[in-house]
Amino acid sequence: MPNAKLKNYFHLHFLVFIAGFTAILGELISIGSTALVWYRMLIAGILMFLYIKIIRLKIKVDTKTKFKFFAAGIIIALHWITFFEAINQSNVSITLAMFSTGAFFASFIEPMIYKRKIIWYEILFGMVVILGVFLITQSEIKYLNGIVLGISSAFFSTLFAVINGRFIEEHTATVISFYEFISGVVFLSLFILIFQGGFNEAFFSLKTSDWIYIFILASVCTAYAFIGSVKVMKYISPYTVVLTYNLEPLYGIALALLLFPETETMSTQFYYGAILILLTVLADGFLKNRKSNKKHNSLTNKPN
Repeated sequence: MPNAKLKNYFHLHFLVFIAGFTAILGELISIGSTALVWYRMLIAGILMFLYIKIIRLKIKVDTKTKFKFFAAGIIIALHWITFFEAINQSNVSITLAMFSTGAFFASFIEPMIYKRKIIWYEILFGMVVILGVFLITQSEIKYLNGIVLGISSAFFSTLFAVINGRFIEEHTATVISFYEFISGVVFLSLFILIFQGGFNEAFFSLKTSDWIYIFILASVCTAYAFIGSVKVMKYISPYTVVLTYNLEPLYGIALALLLFPETETMSTQFYYGAILILLTVLADGFLKNRKSNKKHNSLTNKPN
């Protein structure tokens, strides 16, 4: 059993590494953000459908639930579009540093949806995150568009995660994701038809390298990463999984520096701001875990 747990810890870090590698693929793929996300969701949806057929999972849900899943699918599509467009407008390091501000948004969004009180230290951490963003903006003002898009991406990502937390209480994660991928494709198809002149030959005429990177993005970084994260949670606590995923920006920025040193080497002030944000996110996770453990222990020690 200890060996199995250790194996899953390595698997978890591999999944986080994959998540960080998503940003690298966004830098390598040459097509626009909307088209990129359309391909990603379409291929991932098809792969998820094949997985559902293989394991013979029932995916029928009522109409009201489908509409909820469809709304979440639009949100995740907007998250991915703003994420990849932030990379186009700035670089991987800026985008991933801004993506870490999701913890700040969670401190407000989660209490609203779950109808709980706002915790004092979440507000304090939120102010520290704002300071980190200020440091980065001051030193990298030329990437202002990328900074705004990165923060928007973090907002959509947090909103999606909190909403999905509600869904997972009643439905399997595979079914939820399948409907979200399909709804994202439908939403983006309508957007492309109405605002981008529709689908033409150029839309489907991609470079060989783009096809390869998109398939890796949709299969390994989306379908496989999702299924893998669900699997490791059978052996590792959700807190450990969430906290470990907060290391995604570190992996991504390190990879970007290694692969694209000319465009990814930033000012010293940027790294101060990025480290400040990341440490705040980790501290938030640590305090939440302590609070959860205290609550669990108090319930366990109650007399019958």
